[in-house]
Amino acid sequence: MRTLCLALMSNLLVASALASNALTAQIIDPIRDQPGKNGPPNVVLILADDLGFSDIASYGSEINTPSLSALAELGVSFTNYHTAANCAPARAMLLTGVDAHLAGVPNIPEMLAPEQQQTAHYQGVLGRNVVTVATLLEDAGYHTYMAGKWHLGTDAGLLPSERGFERTVALADSGADNWEQRPYIPIYKTAHWFADGEVYQLPEDFYSSRFLVDKTIEFIDSNAEDGRPFFAYLPFQAVHIPVQAPQTFIDPYMDVYGDGWTAIRQQRYQRAVALGVVPSGIDLVDMKTTGAWSALNEERQRYEAKRMAVYAGMVEAMDHHIGRLVRHLKAQGLFENTLFIFTSDNGAEASGPSDPDNFATQRQLSSLGYNSEYETLGLKGSYNSISPSFASAAVSPLADYKFYAGEGGMRVPMIVAGASLPRQGVLSDAFSFVTDITPTILSLTGVNAPGKRYAGRPVEPMIGKNLAPLLRGDVDRIYSENDAVGYELAGNAALFQGDYKIVLNRRPLGDARWRLFDIKRDPGETRDLSREMPERLQTMLSAYQRYTVDNKVLPIPPGYGYMKQLVLNTVRGELREPLLITLITLLILAPFYVYFWLRER
Repeated sequence: MRTLCLALMSNLLVASALASNALTAQIIDPIRDQPGKNGPPNVVLILADDLGFSDIASYGSEINTPSLSALAELGVSFTNYHTAANCAPARAMLLTGVDAHLAGVPNIPEMLAPEQQQTAHYQGVLGRNVVTVATLLEDAGYHTYMAGKWHLGTDAGLLPSERGFERTVALADSGADNWEQRPYIPIYKTAHWFADGEVYQLPEDFYSSRFLVDKTIEFIDSNAEDGRPFFAYLPFQAVHIPVQAPQTFIDPYMDVYGDGWTAIRQQRYQRAVALGVVPSGIDLVDMKTTGAWSALNEERQRYEAKRMAVYAGMVEAMDHHIGRLVRHLKAQGLFENTLFIFTSDNGAEASGPSDPDNFATQRQLSSLGYNSEYETLGLKGSYNSISPSFASAAVSPLADYKFYAGEGGMRVPMIVAGASLPRQGVLSDAFSFVTDITPTILSLTGVNAPGKRYAGRPVEPMIGKNLAPLLRGDVDRIYSENDAVGYELAGNAALFQGDYKIVLNRRPLGDARWRLFDIKRDPGETRDLSREMPERLQTMLSAYQRYTVDNKVLPIPPGYGYMKQLVLNTVRGELREPLLITLITLLILAPFYVYFWLRER
């Protein structure tokens, strides 16, 4: 029997419930180590999609994000926080505190090779051997809500309604249109939305960021009278492709990006230094995938600038609706006892075509019912994205992007905020990782982590660390100099230890060589220390090998490429006009692969 109305129970009753039911966890005040006067805190976990390191104002952006800036003033902003470089693995670790490989999500299912899918933990869906933070909180008496992108499984037993969330409206796919129920790539026949486990039809006036906040408010209000705390998970579609926004949010940025991506990358770096987000004096290098703005004619520059204006508008629209949620909680008297965590699932997406007007791209868009016309770019019926060149500004001053193990793919903003937190408006450059989020939420709510078994089945232990001591200011770092945190995605790999990181990126963007960086002093990964510090390199390589064994990391099949595998998996799927779509997709992806390959050579 689950504990009811924990906020109103005495310490004696909570202790009694614990003794009688092993699934029920005691809730205590994590900051003061005694029962809070307002009861257990509410928690709002906000996840942006494909948001770059410097895409919000408090991290150096020119984009107006006042709601997130206000939250940053109420807590700790982490400047050395890392996540997976792809969405589903990041979400699996975020919600469980377990490495993505053991959690069953080493990569998104759309990019897994058939050879890997023969193994049980390489299915790309959340395994039954892990427990979500929502399950743990629900069993401790919390209401649990989710509105947004799930991407951890679609079939029976895999939807969020069966993984601890009491009320849900969820997009099961990797992405979808933001204006209507439409798929964004031909691998999907439709956009798969579910509400409380049932197939769901979106409303006619749908815009993703507004709709998801509306549903979150609706869920919170539905149980507001019973006094129980809530956990609300709000994973936005912003700024995943297709990049779309209302015109009122696009208009303020129409004259912002006319100087091009290199200028924005430099300006963001300077602001990040001034804010203390990154150290001064670091090298800022152009990435090999960044083109020359001056090589574009005036018309093309105008078009590229608008692509980025729509991107900025989508970020600001997300921030605006976060502000609506905050204001609602204040109006309901819930804000003072609510903790907020904001972050991104991975770094910026850089796969937008450098030439969106080419024949293959236009055929692809028309087959899905989209256009890319300048006047309506970002609006309903329009398909927009940013190219690798403007993505280099989104991750400034870092290198690499989504899918790759460079800092630009893995280091993202992370803000933990709340009126009750003892430290506010501060930065922390302590290393932290996505698996730390669930243990931290459990600590902040006083809910126990599971043991070796939960609900009658064996479960994987959490590997993440509790960040509450950093929030209190008791320590400067959570991970010791000897703690090692490994990572692998589609053959791209990294290991963090102390202030150092070893990283390997495969072709076409990388060269499949291990490199060593001091990412605290050199977050842009501009100075390879492998020759200067060979012993450290070897020590960390040995630690990485242990990581692959402990987490059952499978090798990449010969000839594997994540984009190529996406195409092959599309061919194998049940698609509309499969041959035509396959040929068009191949035509679209081939120029990207050739471009990256030639740049490397």
